[in-house]
Amino acid sequence: MLQRIRVFFAERNVLEVETPLFSHTSGTDPQLAFFTSTYETPPNSQPLFLQTSPEFAMKRLLAAGSGSIYQICKAFRNGEAGRFHNPEFTILEWYRVDFDLIELMDEVEALFDILFDGQLNAPQRASYQTIFEQFTGLNALIFSFDAYSNFAKQANLPDAITICGQSHALWLDFLFSFCVQPHLGKDGLFSVYGYPACQSSLARLNAKNQLITERVEVFINGIELGNGFHELTDVTEQNRRFDAEIQTRQRENLPVAKKDEWLLAALESGLPDCSGIALGLDRVLMVLAHSPSIANVLSFDISRA
Repeated sequence: MLQRIRVFFAERNVLEVETPLFSHTSGTDPQLAFFTSTYETPPNSQPLFLQTSPEFAMKRLLAAGSGSIYQICKAFRNGEAGRFHNPEFTILEWYRVDFDLIELMDEVEALFDILFDGQLNAPQRASYQTIFEQFTGLNALIFSFDAYSNFAKQANLPDAITICGQSHALWLDFLFSFCVQPHLGKDGLFSVYGYPACQSSLARLNAKNQLITERVEVFINGIELGNGFHELTDVTEQNRRFDAEIQTRQRENLPVAKKDEWLLAALESGLPDCSGIALGLDRVLMVLAHSPSIANVLSFDISRA
């Protein structure tokens, strides 16, 4: 699998890079928990953080003029272990300069066709709004607590009301996970694009509809394999999103996170127009191996590490 990936990108003149696993900043996404360590330089010490993704460092390379790049590395997310999760996992992340989201989806489909020897069913695509309405009957872009909670009751998901409250983003995550995702990608790649703006993460907003973000996720047999964006290049907007995520962390009593000033400086200097995606390679290998658990495709999962 790794060999085929490297050949795929070499043929497209995409440069393989390596960035630090340890960083001085942690990332601010309230949905991700990070590992903290201490760097001892007696008599001083300072915290360092294992990266949940190489994204920020790779964007600094892009801003410095690297051109299109990819990386295969370890990433670390605290509190994540289970059938599809291991706190230490292998990630493939790549960025294509001058690609929009459609071109990125085209390339993802081309890579999966090679990895699976052309044995997958034909790839499918749908907008988030379309697929969400198909399986829930709800409008994903406009939140109505009454409509969402009534659906949850009908779908025998009453816990959603307590868990999600008035948070549109939480409702979308909950209902998508239980009611939509299991139906996506029967023995083939399914790309869901155009996520609601409240789930914008590091993607830019759609130029024609500010309720939609230029984000895509890919699935096979209901398993989420990757998350990609037409990347945000506006430093002011990125700084605003960092501040909003830090406030969410404070409100939810999550560990304090520090925004990456180096990334902001890179955006200010000029990030080229690009699209990028991160794929969980352990999950891809699960699908290739027809494995029911991520532990079966790791030499030693966290329980035996």
